[in-house]
Amino acid sequence: MTATIRLTVAQALVRFLAAQHTERDGRRRRLIGACWGIFGHGNVAGLGQALLEYSDAMPYLQGRNEQSMVHAAVGYARQSDRLSTHAVTTSIGPGATNLVTGAALATINRLPVLLLPGDVFATRPADPVLQQLETPYAGDVSVNDTLRPVSRYFDRITRPEALIPAALAAMRTLTDPVDTGAVTLALPQDVQAEAYDWPEEFFAERVWHVRRPAPDAAALAEAVAAVRAARRPLIIAGGGVHHSEAEDALRDLVDATGIPVASTQAGKGSLRYDHPCDVGGIGHTGTAVADDLARTADLVIGVGTRYSDFTTASNTLFAEPAVRFVNLNIASFDSHKMGALSLVADARAGLAALAEALRGHRVDAAYEAEYRAGKQAWEKAVDAAYAAEDDGARPTQTQVLGALDSVVGDDDVVINAAGSLPGDLHKLWRARSPRQYHLEYGYSCMGYEIPAAIGVRLAAPDRPVWALVGDGTYLMMPTEIVTAVQEGVNVNLVLIQNHGYASIGGLSEETGAERFGTAYRYRAEDRTYTGDPLPVDLAANAASLGMDVIRANTVAELRAALRTARASDRPTCVYVETDTEPGRGPAAPAAQAWWDVPVAETATRPAAVEARERYERHAAGRRRHL
Repeated sequence: MTATIRLTVAQALVRFLAAQHTERDGRRRRLIGACWGIFGHGNVAGLGQALLEYSDAMPYLQGRNEQSMVHAAVGYARQSDRLSTHAVTTSIGPGATNLVTGAALATINRLPVLLLPGDVFATRPADPVLQQLETPYAGDVSVNDTLRPVSRYFDRITRPEALIPAALAAMRTLTDPVDTGAVTLALPQDVQAEAYDWPEEFFAERVWHVRRPAPDAAALAEAVAAVRAARRPLIIAGGGVHHSEAEDALRDLVDATGIPVASTQAGKGSLRYDHPCDVGGIGHTGTAVADDLARTADLVIGVGTRYSDFTTASNTLFAEPAVRFVNLNIASFDSHKMGALSLVADARAGLAALAEALRGHRVDAAYEAEYRAGKQAWEKAVDAAYAAEDDGARPTQTQVLGALDSVVGDDDVVINAAGSLPGDLHKLWRARSPRQYHLEYGYSCMGYEIPAAIGVRLAAPDRPVWALVGDGTYLMMPTEIVTAVQEGVNVNLVLIQNHGYASIGGLSEETGAERFGTAYRYRAEDRTYTGDPLPVDLAANAASLGMDVIRANTVAELRAALRTARASDRPTCVYVETDTEPGRGPAAPAAQAWWDVPVAETATRPAAVEARERYERHAAGRRRHL
């Protein structure tokens, strides 16, 4: 007879999660490092009690906002190369639906996170119960069904014994480099507290091996032939390079072949910024040298990229009529994009195989000289954007980045997700190590930065972590500052006050909407938001939540404040108001490639008419790569 242990469903789940591990390349890690939670009637007596019961086996982290708890878990998972993550538990109702944005972010970026929302009663002792969504055509629908389209795996545990196959399927999904993302196990509150006789083997330590599949020999031979035949090959490094820990393999390949490397937002840092083959970001927010190479490339080798519209400049960037694509990707879905020759494999294994098969091959010396000269010219553009002629002046946003660049070391991690900063960072930031540049740009979610910084710091407690946050993002989700203070997680926050949605303001102007509704100002007499700036003191707000705050009014004060924050052992905010007046200081170079944002086809205002003319000129360059 199989030995059993009598536990509640919630207790069994916590014990099971504590016994799960991953292993890759002989390195073993705990799969679920901790569980974030906010408790309500839907989970307090179930998972809440279970986490208390087994607090020695499963660390608990107290959050303030359900969405931000997911962001913290995602930051932890990304810093852990997707080999470890956190769980997140909420009550039924608004707590559960607050998970949806975080779940979408995790799944779009292919980063694992386990969501454990409470659910309404499975046994229906009263109908409806508090926070139950009544759906006339389906009695088994709850608000948690909103998580289905943004989850890679979803199950509702309506019977105790159903937990066993569901929990195993959840772990399989979390550890699968192709299918990973948000995983949701919806837990009816009565089932959480129900006891069951569980087989002991359910709680045995289990190791999920993360494999490194090698490329098919025939596909590899075809890819090698394409590389050898190319005159102007270009590698695009995506997030898969980092997830696979393939940075050394990429460097070995380009050291031998001289092929230049451009990077997506997720792939930046795959090569150190000063490597001769690194030509910086690619696409709408890319560098001039990378985008010029992309326009003339006859072979594009995508490594771990999904070719977002920013990367391809909305399918206008790769302009060479005979351009071909080779895609090295562990996901077949992505490897076939752009009509590519598909090389389905782990990034590190695939790059190593390419390097071996290309032994003795190198691009033409004139091509190397061309892109190195372009790289040198772009470095001068970065220097100009960072430069401060007057250290006593209020800094521009690019000077803020220049000041931070002068302070950070190789181990620092810089986090951002939304606003105008991602464009400036992709063009300008000099990534010194593989995990320094942490941009969430698959979902570009405002509010990500602060909780993600906590997750990163928990995963890498010895690395200084910086969350770069504009005023728009800060106002959406500053609450996890309290968690950082409570847990003693000394993240650094660079809070930039520019009085509005700077990125969308610029986009609005470009598309003929004349910055309508994008400034944080009082209404003027004509009812537009063009009056005086609002008297909002975000620095005082951060201080009220428990952070140490340093106000910096000039470039010199900013550098000093950043040095002080980096040396501090407490959560510290550096607050700076930037100079946004055109021509008053250096700014980032303009976009080097297009991005398709449709413009009004008919309008009476001149700005919209002119914007439509520009739009049609750019749109004419779109092509489908078949």
